Amino acid sequence: MIVIETIATENAPKALGPYSQALKAGGFIYCSGQIPINPATNTIEAVTIEDQTRQAITNLKNVLEKAGSSLANVVKTTVFIKDMNDFAALNGVYAELFGDTKPARSCVEVARLPKDVKVEIECIAVA
Repeated sequence: MIVIETIATENAPKALGPYSQALKAGGFIYCSGQIPINPATNTIEAVTIEDQTRQAITNLKNVLEKAGSSLANVVKTTVFIKDMNDFAALNGVYAELFGDTKPARSCVEVARLPKDVKVEIECIAVA
C-alpha cells in the first residue's frame, strides 16, 4: 500500500482551490502549479516575466524543501506561459535557478492563468 502524505508550507501560497500544495507518494513529490504570489503578503508583486518566474520557482523550492527535497531532485516540470514571446526571458531565470539540474520539461502557451499572471510552473521531484 502506498502512503500518501499531504505537504503544506507557509512559505508558499495557500492553495486557491480544493487541492494541496503537494503530495508525497511512492518516492515522489507531486507539486501543484505555483504562480508568482508572494506568500508573505499573499499578493502578486512581480511584474516582469523574469520576476514572476523567479517567484514561482521559489514557491516550488519552498514546497519541495518542506517535503524534504529540493530543486536538484526535480525530474519533470510543466510550464504554462501566457505569451510565448516571453520564452527566452523565462528560460534565463529557469536555467539560473535550476543550475546543473535539467529536468524534463513541457512548456505551453495558455490563454489565461489564475490571477492573470504570466507564468505557472508545476513539478515532480524525487523524495
